[in-house]
Amino acid sequence: MTGEDGRDPDSDRVREDTTRRLERAMGTLGTAAMSRMDDRLMWFRALSAEDRSWVGLVAQAGIAAFVEWFQHAGEGRPTPSIEFFGTAPRELKRSISLQQTVDIVRVVVEVVEAQTGELAAPGGEDQLQQAMLRYTRDVAFAAAQVYAREAEARGAWDARLEALIVDALVRGEVDDGLHSWAAALGWTSAPVVVLAGQTPDDDPQAVIDALRDRGRRSGLDMLAGVQGDRLIVIVGGADSVAAAARHVVPRFGAGPIVIGPEVADLHSAASSARAAMAGLRAAAGWPDAPRPVLAEDLLAERAIDGDGDARAQLIENVYLPLIGTPLLDTLATYLEQGTSLEATARLLFVHPNTVRYRLRKITELTGYQPTEGRSAFTLQVGLILGRLSETPVT
Repeated sequence: MTGEDGRDPDSDRVREDTTRRLERAMGTLGTAAMSRMDDRLMWFRALSAEDRSWVGLVAQAGIAAFVEWFQHAGEGRPTPSIEFFGTAPRELKRSISLQQTVDIVRVVVEVVEAQTGELAAPGGEDQLQQAMLRYTRDVAFAAAQVYAREAEARGAWDARLEALIVDALVRGEVDDGLHSWAAALGWTSAPVVVLAGQTPDDDPQAVIDALRDRGRRSGLDMLAGVQGDRLIVIVGGADSVAAAARHVVPRFGAGPIVIGPEVADLHSAASSARAAMAGLRAAAGWPDAPRPVLAEDLLAERAIDGDGDARAQLIENVYLPLIGTPLLDTLATYLEQGTSLEATARLLFVHPNTVRYRLRKITELTGYQPTEGRSAFTLQVGLILGRLSETPVT
């Protein structure tokens, strides 16, 4: 029989009796839930004592919220959002995943369901079970929404940190803040290599998201930034420079892609970024360069374009190892004579075999082979820069 307000007095009395039983059993239910979590959930056992205590408070608050809601559920009261998660510190929300939150809810439900016969007033078993199903369903959806909002906020914050790190490395402004930003993103990988190229026509954020996804699937750390029409990608943890390039090259737009030298860690990546960016600016000087191309292979073009690092490296690699030896004159003469072995031998008054021997020594000392076109060009630029470096400024 229902009253004038459409409610069933008998059902309300059963609900009131069940509510009183639930209130008396809240402490026992919380203890039982903690015990079952300790038995069933390996990740729970691995938590610190402080975090386990916070989980217990969350579970207890969830039970109390259910009891309070159940008392008024017959009045059409909506299920609560999960404000009871606010009893936990923010750090706990970050250390417990959505799946683990669902595990907590499931354990609490199992504990209550196992005692439905004792907790429900006579005739109220079905009423309590239906209420539990509705409550836990809505709490699970609410938890998913909370984690989705947290993930969106975290993603936006991570994107800002990522942009700051890329910009700092490109500018060469490396300080202790870089370590903090990288730690916040969970960056631990080494070695590190930087690649620079053109931005594709796609939405820049979509490109960066695709690179992050690629990094996760390949087990690499990746940071990316778009600066105007340039895409800069920082890769950590690759077995080789070639492996790093293989994972990211398809994400670049048309045009040259330059790979900076491999460095030991993220803090040292500014030099790799500087070389990659200088190589990208100078790549037009070598139209037939491979794609991607190492910044080291563009030293001559970078030096002509005004890159101080490339000039210093060429002087150190080409000029200084040869100065004060017959090898320097041999190389200069060989290049000036259009790489003619016989003409070089005649001008130096030596046997052609002597020239051959000296050319081999030049290759051993500099890493560049004078008889090969690209190497000869790089050696020529290195010689000119070395001579200029010794010319007094008047």
